[in-house]
Amino acid sequence: MIVEAQRERHEVILDLVSEAKSVLRDVELDYVFTGKGRREALRGRPVVFALWSEAKQQWSIVHIEIPRPPVKWKPGRKAFPFIVRTPGVEARHVKGTGAERLMFAFSRDGEPLKVYGRKFPVFDSALVARKKWRAVVATVKPIVYLPSNEDTLDPLFVSDGKEFLLSTARRAIEDLRLTQAPAVAFPGQLLADVVPAEVLTTLAVIEQTDDADFVKKKAGAFDEVLSHYGLKRDEAYRYSVSSAAALGPMQFTNRRGNGTYALVVRRCPEARIDPNFERGATDLLNAMKAAICLFDIELSQMRSDIRLAYRDNKEVLGIFPVAAYNGGPRNVSKLYGVMKRMGVNLEDLRPPGEQLQGMQVNCPCLWKEDATGVRPVAIPKYNNENRWYIEKYQSILSVFE
Repeated sequence: MIVEAQRERHEVILDLVSEAKSVLRDVELDYVFTGKGRREALRGRPVVFALWSEAKQQWSIVHIEIPRPPVKWKPGRKAFPFIVRTPGVEARHVKGTGAERLMFAFSRDGEPLKVYGRKFPVFDSALVARKKWRAVVATVKPIVYLPSNEDTLDPLFVSDGKEFLLSTARRAIEDLRLTQAPAVAFPGQLLADVVPAEVLTTLAVIEQTDDADFVKKKAGAFDEVLSHYGLKRDEAYRYSVSSAAALGPMQFTNRRGNGTYALVVRRCPEARIDPNFERGATDLLNAMKAAICLFDIELSQMRSDIRLAYRDNKEVLGIFPVAAYNGGPRNVSKLYGVMKRMGVNLEDLRPPGEQLQGMQVNCPCLWKEDATGVRPVAIPKYNNENRWYIEKYQSILSVFE
């Protein structure tokens, strides 16, 4: 008698995601036009999902139409509008509006259907601006990309995601070492020695972790992001676009050739960063090398006492280049000024510890060592996004150390 070994959940998920990709490959995206002649317009943006029924052990293809142009949507506010174009299926919008995060939950006859695949169109923005709708549809680039969702979460993907990010960061550092690109912040040193791999990896997680998710779920929010890196690896967050048009896993901007990506290409020629924004910002290895260059540039613009403190304690003092990564040198100045008002000196900063029972402090916090030990000190409001960015950095860093 042959006994088949029971397959682990992550193996089943990988097979189903791969199968869903094949199922969706030849599925057509259906476009609806309204009006005639010069008033003709494209009504919406079609999205197709590949859903798996555990009860029936079969696939369903479901067509959804979402608004075009995209609408602004935030959790807890007005419901996201959409049309289910496949009869017999119930859908509920879960999160997101764009190529990277748009996700729905589905059911049929009371049975939840698991989402293992999604097909999404990417339009030519120039043709959209000119309202050449037929040409927009004729030149559309359909992508088969599955955003992070609870059907694909698994602890093994979380650990795989950690290792994948660390190994990619180490490759980025070693690639820069081979180029012998010099550091600007620390003359005489190499760019490869400016940022530890552990600090670099935190950015790839922080940039994809929503503030509200972090406040609500804490480490669970990081696990979702890490699980997605473990599952999708190089493809993870390739299509991530922020409200400020920041692109890719490390969230670089272009701004007509004057954004952060153009800056590192121009200022770090020896690093050999891919000069093509869209290609370079969506490639994790290249984007990590660009992030190291940006760290170096921003460190070089900081006060000498911050630079010296960072050089001696890169993980803890990483809060400063991390603050700059989130919002530029202005946030570094604000953070430094806030620290002075808090009575926290650079040499007092320590890694986060455990808050004592009955003496909890509302975070975001910095951790200060004094005569009584290491304790948290709440960061006063100066830039809410940046405060939570620093809190996320301190919380996720220990995962990679």
